[in-house]
Amino acid sequence: MTDLANAVRGEASLRVAGERLVLRPSFAALVAAEGELGSLFALVERAAEGNLGIGEMVGLFWHCLHAAPEGITRDRLGEAVVEAGLAAATPVLRVLLRQILAGT
Repeated sequence: MTDLANAVRGEASLRVAGERLVLRPSFAALVAAEGELGSLFALVERAAEGNLGIGEMVGLFWHCLHAAPEGITRDRLGEAVVEAGLAAATPVLRVLLRQILAGT
């Protein structure tokens, strides 16, 4: 997998278990995220208000994960977010939320 996320596609990257994962907010990924997390508009509003839970953030990341390497599970992704801290995860979240709102 490439280490570089494509900003034109609205992609972001996150390091997990020593690998840089690409998060791609495709239509299918966002539909799956919405199916689990509820309205994406409500998700964006909760994030803007500082009320987005870490489980919701990891859920969005998981659904947007493009070509995860073998061994990367949702639990491992969540652990990586906690290990890196919210300061590291927030820019990734911001890219995905911007893509949800603005598109390309």
